[in-house]
Amino acid sequence: MAIFTKRRLAVGALLLFAAGGLSLSGAWTTTGARAKGARLERMQASPQWRDGRFRNALARHDGPYMKMMKEWFFGGSPDAEPSTALSVQGRSKADFDAPPQSGLRITWLGHSTFLVEIDGHNILVDPVWGERTSPLTWVGPKRFYDPPLPMDALPRVDAVVISHDHYDHLDYPSIIALSAKGVPFYVPLGIGAHLEFWGVPADRIHEHDWWQESLLGDLTLAAVPARHFSGRSMVMADQDQTLWAGWVLKTEAHRVFYSGDTAMFPGFEEIGQRHGPFDVALIETGAYDPLWADVHLGPEQALVAAQMVGAKLYMPVHWGCFNLALHSWTEPIERVVAAAPRMGVPIAVPRPGESVEPSNPPQVARWWPETRWTPAGEKLVMSSGLSEELAARVRRAHEVADVHAGGLDAVVPVAAAE
Repeated sequence: MAIFTKRRLAVGALLLFAAGGLSLSGAWTTTGARAKGARLERMQASPQWRDGRFRNALARHDGPYMKMMKEWFFGGSPDAEPSTALSVQGRSKADFDAPPQSGLRITWLGHSTFLVEIDGHNILVDPVWGERTSPLTWVGPKRFYDPPLPMDALPRVDAVVISHDHYDHLDYPSIIALSAKGVPFYVPLGIGAHLEFWGVPADRIHEHDWWQESLLGDLTLAAVPARHFSGRSMVMADQDQTLWAGWVLKTEAHRVFYSGDTAMFPGFEEIGQRHGPFDVALIETGAYDPLWADVHLGPEQALVAAQMVGAKLYMPVHWGCFNLALHSWTEPIERVVAAAPRMGVPIAVPRPGESVEPSNPPQVARWWPETRWTPAGEKLVMSSGLSEELAARVRRAHEVADVHAGGLDAVVPVAAAE
């Protein structure tokens, strides 16, 4: 079936569902609930809250709506989803019995879900075990592969960290399963309303504004700024009613940065100054387009962000699991591996389920197939409102990445994937 037909069916089904009178998101379990009372008062006192909603420090501007709809229905890559089964590394609970020798290990479980083992703490970030990133179980973006680590095979989880409330980051069935384990949740302002509505006890919900921190033993969890938006209602009735954030996890020995979903903004420099340098930066890399360049980074801007925060190692996330954009599903990683060596940014590209110790990252190995993709020179993704200096830096990143012939093998040595 043509990709535009799939999108038309999916979006049409959602619109019909909403038109059928079931768009009252506050009463719909999966959609969540709106903040009220003391929670709402705390949100309204935030410096990020203006004129009835949360706002970015650098304003977000979207492309023309009709053009976006045209591209979404009728455009897009024919390789937006894998055509064959992917090489996924299945994991079991026993794999995590022994702690990492270095004290820090990251296991990528697909999209923006990963387990961070940091100096005796196990932190689960943006857990999505659900089959679809959708309010509905029967329509919406479907995952390319089963979770590499089953939910019931998770090792001890000391905390769950959430970046924002979009369905590919805040997954209702995963929250229900993790709540039953009795773990605490660390979330941006307002998301606690969703969690309480779903039965998470209030004393296990820790809501943060940007730059606010919590201590979990000797581990600091700090919410940091991002440039994105929020909302779970199909008719966008709750847009920007909860905050979005990146996160820093740090001990005396190690520091990890996770961007959450974000566009480019100068705040990366301040994040690096306050909390860096980082042993590893997990930065969103996929689901980008020039039409929504103020929502996601894209590969080249992600590499610039890694430099800005002072990352010793950059690991791309938010790609390779769901069809959420118009580019081929392999394009984000092809553009990363084309640009990274030319920008002097060390990278790790694990397959889903693979673990990485940042002190000794594995050699980049192609586990994904070769498909058609658009090089950086043909698709400049640059967020708006940047200073001349930062915009020039982004342009240079696109220029050095503008190689296509030969793909990955022409850029860096690639070991055969096991």
